[in-house]
Amino acid sequence: MTDKRARARELATEFVAKGDPTGWFEVLYQEGEQGKSIVPWADHKANFHLSEYWRAHPLETAGKSALVVGSGFGEDAEEIAGWGFQTTGFDIAKTAIAAAKKRFPNSAVNYVVADLFEPSAAWRQKFDFVFETNTLQALPASLRPRAAGKIAEFVKPGGVLLVIARGREKDEPEGQLPWPLAREEFADFVRAGLREESFEDFADPEPPWVRRFRVLYRRP
Repeated sequence: MTDKRARARELATEFVAKGDPTGWFEVLYQEGEQGKSIVPWADHKANFHLSEYWRAHPLETAGKSALVVGSGFGEDAEEIAGWGFQTTGFDIAKTAIAAAKKRFPNSAVNYVVADLFEPSAAWRQKFDFVFETNTLQALPASLRPRAAGKIAEFVKPGGVLLVIARGREKDEPEGQLPWPLAREEFADFVRAGLREESFEDFADPEPPWVRRFRVLYRRP
């Protein structure tokens, strides 16, 4: 069976080695557009664990804004916009943003090319709901504290951040990309000024049956 993550891992290793740990995203999306590679997280449907969380814990959306970190092809951003949020989705890969706009030509989502590490100053503490999945676990461990701090900065006072990621014990090996996160790494969001409101640790009910963490934070 072909490993659909093989090319992503190869590119990530190559770009990390040359000091550009986020440059591989655009290359992978370009290769995916050309039919040369697979974008392994492109399921063409909203994140199941995001939708499941919302069904159990819906929020007030009237007049509220949302931001999707690393929005890719747009499925999660479209889902969140459908709940009623004024939604922005951003990605460092311009090919991903172009593809999202093409897939959803009548979308209410504001799709933007942006770098998590150099975001618009206007986004600081602007959003009522921020969603992050896949980004942290696609970054080397050395970059995750800074990335978590940047993500936390998007949350306005009283707003919330929902993070979904693969999980592991601190003493377990990271393995291959996507690198599962240890619970201790989530403390970076608290150090950035957020308060942890819930922390779920569970196994996927369907393939790939991996361990997941789903965590909700609020800015006081």
